[in-house]
Amino acid sequence: MSVVYGRIGNSREKGHRPVSNELRSLLERVEANDPGTAKELRRHIDALQSRRQFGLNFERHTPESVALTGRPISVGDKVRFLPPRGETDVESKATWIVTAISGSKGKRVASLLDPRTKEEATRALEDLVFVADFRDPIYPGLVSTGKVERGGDKPYHAVINAENYHALEAMLFTYQGRVDCIYIDPPYNTRANDWKYNNDYVDPGDSYSHSKWLAFMERRLKMAKKLLAPSGILIVTIDEHEVHRLGLLMEQTFPDFTHQMVNIVINPKGVTQDYLSRVDEYAIFAFGPKAKVFYGEDDLLTHREVEENPDGKKRPRWKGLLRSGDDAARADREQMFYPVWINPHTNTLVRAGDWLPLDEEPDFALTDGDLVVAWPVRKDLSLGRWGVGPNTLNKLIEQGFAKLGRFDKKRNSWGITYLSEQVREELQEGLLEVVDRDENGVADVVYVDVASRRTRTAWHRSSHDAGAHGSDLLTTLIPGRKFPFPKSLYAVEDALRVAVGGKRDAIVLDFFAGSGTTAHAVMRLNHRDDGRRQSISVTNNEVNDQEVPLLRRGLRPGDEEWEAQGICERVTKPRIRSAITGRTPDGDPITGRYKFRDPFPMSDGFEENVEFFTLTYENAALVELDLAFERIAPLLWMRAGSEGRRIDARTDTFDIADTYAVLFNVDASRSFLAAVDKAEGLRIAYIVTDDETQYQAVAGQLPDGVESVRLYESYLRTFQINTGRA
Repeated sequence: MSVVYGRIGNSREKGHRPVSNELRSLLERVEANDPGTAKELRRHIDALQSRRQFGLNFERHTPESVALTGRPISVGDKVRFLPPRGETDVESKATWIVTAISGSKGKRVASLLDPRTKEEATRALEDLVFVADFRDPIYPGLVSTGKVERGGDKPYHAVINAENYHALEAMLFTYQGRVDCIYIDPPYNTRANDWKYNNDYVDPGDSYSHSKWLAFMERRLKMAKKLLAPSGILIVTIDEHEVHRLGLLMEQTFPDFTHQMVNIVINPKGVTQDYLSRVDEYAIFAFGPKAKVFYGEDDLLTHREVEENPDGKKRPRWKGLLRSGDDAARADREQMFYPVWINPHTNTLVRAGDWLPLDEEPDFALTDGDLVVAWPVRKDLSLGRWGVGPNTLNKLIEQGFAKLGRFDKKRNSWGITYLSEQVREELQEGLLEVVDRDENGVADVVYVDVASRRTRTAWHRSSHDAGAHGSDLLTTLIPGRKFPFPKSLYAVEDALRVAVGGKRDAIVLDFFAGSGTTAHAVMRLNHRDDGRRQSISVTNNEVNDQEVPLLRRGLRPGDEEWEAQGICERVTKPRIRSAITGRTPDGDPITGRYKFRDPFPMSDGFEENVEFFTLTYENAALVELDLAFERIAPLLWMRAGSEGRRIDARTDTFDIADTYAVLFNVDASRSFLAAVDKAEGLRIAYIVTDDETQYQAVAGQLPDGVESVRLYESYLRTFQINTGRA
């Protein structure tokens, strides 16, 4: 076992504490030649380890590495072999060093050396992929891959296709100490091949699964800490597999933060696991030393979702009778498939009929005088089931706690809603009361008191159901495209509201962005209060379960057809684009409405701007020579606020945009300073020079309030010194 709590640990060898990978390797070498010395060394190591402070100790498995598809390969680079086209097994997991490159364009060949075995080999350059260890400095750039502009002068949200550790390094240059909230939903390490370490899925049987996950997370959390403002808040969601280790890791990484854990009911139906049925997951909040929490009218536990009404009263939401999410097909609960008799002339529910066996087909034309029937039909026109049984529904109709909605021509069925069991319990507790009934006897239920309360640490809201408001919502936005276990949009929105509900210009970062729920939730917050919050979403373009089929077709990472099937290209970007435009990827208006707190048609979209980027890896020498400005340009724009025009190309003198200026030639500094003095709204002046004296001469004459940054010294120093590699 590779994880130690406090002073307690296990070892593969009885009587010995676990030692690091490096020490273990050295001990084995010594033991082969001198067992006595090895034994003595182990005794001293054990004594030292017994004096470790209480806390979480684990193998850090350095260096973590990642294959950078598309990065040009040069002599001296570390590479791995790509599998031959059409094969699914990687030819070699070893890392090789490129010693020479020869051949003409399109037929270039690399000479290679295995640094461990000294074996030599040759491979076509196209059959190699560059590998970066996390100890190696990288020099990131960004290439735009598209944008959506509906937000006028609002800041742009950013979606970055990248390995997230390297994207975090890029963010050090643009947002260090400025991020108001980081919300992440990392891999849960469920021991089901749900995440990768060193380009390979972690095997469920790997005895170092926990410590690899902790090492993976620790590196990213350390970077996150550098990005957060003193008033910033970190939110990490997790389930029971790593929640306790994550809690200790966060306390060790953020010792000056206040930590609290929230239980969120995300699946009221429950998932059967071992002895109990799990309905929740966890969100660990780490509040910075100067953090402020924003409360709302809903404490997310005792008060339920309410609707604003013209009469000033607040009412609970009525739940749809048609089951949604998982376990919602007719075959899942045979006795929940039955006809509901209604009177369309009086718009009333009459009674629930008997359930229909699976081997019998429903009769949609069934009538009884003026009465017709409604059957549970899902959005995709398949047969579903109701959320309660016929006996329960009949009681609800009798009590006036169920009501008829509109007829849906597409489904050839009717909308039916009812008061959930939770709402009915609140009636019993006196939190709600029936103040009136309509002509059909349907109850008008209102809250007795909905005073503002502090958010609780246990959240129980139907809006947090990951099936209905995660998976189903994603299908509505981008039909036919799936993503495993997306978060409920409204659960993420509620978490962000705690952190940035009162900060209308907040910066929110999610470096495990997945399907893009965090960016979507930020836009929802902006819609409600005309905010100018901006999100930065980092996700990779892994193809997940499509990897083997694509490999068998002879495709590889980097191929256009391969990349089109990746998470970023197929899910994240289309989801955010659809959310803003109000249209599906096929151009159809999105059906349905947003619910809870801020209901409006999804087809309205959002008045927001977003730009999509892919992270690039630049040559430091070319950057220093001012020969890579086009790829550095988006980072300069982001650091200045991601607003207005971007300076995308260098000039012979200088250029001034809405929020920043770039002086490319210090010989033009007199004209530059005069233009800067007249400009309004400038935040940063970038000065390109390799001479510190020239830089200081220009920087000292800038107007008050305009930050000066020396290029490319500041950029290069950020990635050479300030990345905190362990």
